[in-house]
Amino acid sequence: MKFVSTRDPSLSATASVALLEGMAPDGGLYVPEALPAADMRSLDGSAPMHELAATLLAPFFTGDPLARSLEAISVEALEVHVPLGTVQGKPAHLSILELFHGPTAAFKDFGARFLAACLARVRREDARPVTVLVATSGDTGGAVASAFHGRPGVRVLLLYPEGRVSAIQERQLTCWGGNVRSLAVQGSFDDCQRLVKQAFADASLRKRHALTSANSINIGRLLPQLVLFASAALRVREARGGFANFVIPSGNLGLGTACAYARAMGLPIDGIVLAHNANRTVPDFFALGEWKPRSSVATLASAMDIGDPSNMERLFALHPDRAELRRKLRAASVDDAEIRDSIRTEFERSGLVLCPHTAAGFAAYRGLPERDRLAGPWVVAATAHPAKFPETVEPLVGRRVDAPPALAHLLQGQTSRNLIRAELAELVAHLESPQG
Repeated sequence: MKFVSTRDPSLSATASVALLEGMAPDGGLYVPEALPAADMRSLDGSAPMHELAATLLAPFFTGDPLARSLEAISVEALEVHVPLGTVQGKPAHLSILELFHGPTAAFKDFGARFLAACLARVRREDARPVTVLVATSGDTGGAVASAFHGRPGVRVLLLYPEGRVSAIQERQLTCWGGNVRSLAVQGSFDDCQRLVKQAFADASLRKRHALTSANSINIGRLLPQLVLFASAALRVREARGGFANFVIPSGNLGLGTACAYARAMGLPIDGIVLAHNANRTVPDFFALGEWKPRSSVATLASAMDIGDPSNMERLFALHPDRAELRRKLRAASVDDAEIRDSIRTEFERSGLVLCPHTAAGFAAYRGLPERDRLAGPWVVAATAHPAKFPETVEPLVGRRVDAPPALAHLLQGQTSRNLIRAELAELVAHLESPQG
């Protein structure tokens, strides 16, 4: 299996190289040259997630040195139970996929741990440390820091927008020390992502610091995420029959793209709805047919505050005919008032306590036409634990939301951060610093 650039398919790389480089040399994103067809006869929805991963992902690593370690990598990253619970009340065919049972209580733990496990096994030509450069809108940075913290031969620089993440998210981003440094950027997530892409575009800088990315621009983040949807879809089919429909809270579109990959591989997935907050770039494209990235706006669902999502480039590559893309997926936008109402009403309806991002997903589901909601089983992806957003969630549900033990442990340590302007020169200064 080769991975090719979304911008120039003649630029190809093996799985190991694609994961290590993060982005293609021309600034494009690596995508599989062809998505393998899943052998449905060999797939069991009741199988442990890591076993399903080893089976589904094997074709992506064919001919690559990582192939012989794929089972061990899958165990390291995906030996976590992912509950698929039926939502009480009406309709009875609505489920919630709890993707927040990793060490930092967010779905991004799966991809970050998979990528870290892969890079730990990739042999490089020299002994220089790899620099993992990450832009985060909230949850990615904490997951990446957790996955790479303390690993030899790796240093991590996290860029996050100052004042645009929740207080607990910021603690998760700044509590590590050691080989992890946190940079609070005076700007938006899009500014953080722009700095990362500018650094990768500088060939000298990229080579000198052995830069790689752990954002969802790295295909190593998306591959394990497609397994999450494969597992859920197989469980839905075995329990209820038929194909599953998914509503996915979306920001940089990594999770939605992974679901689209799983469907294209032949998994029993039908509809995909991308649920966005007040950042309407993607919903407006699906409504109007014009792709117009714009500056992001701050919302309660901060991890989704993205105005120029990178993975749209992968969706365009998957469906080059944009009219076909608009038929294959749907997108919805909900504002902060709808998010608050969703948190309150879902708690009153079924006792569910939702984070703002998951609440956006439920609001998008409730906003679908009734004929669509009744057409088949639906699954809303729960992307983060509500305890990460107590200032928003607790007043709406009227009670304290306790953090899971792993998250609570992270919040007890000291924090450290560096404040920078949204300028490449300031990022470079930290890259060049011996402590960086």
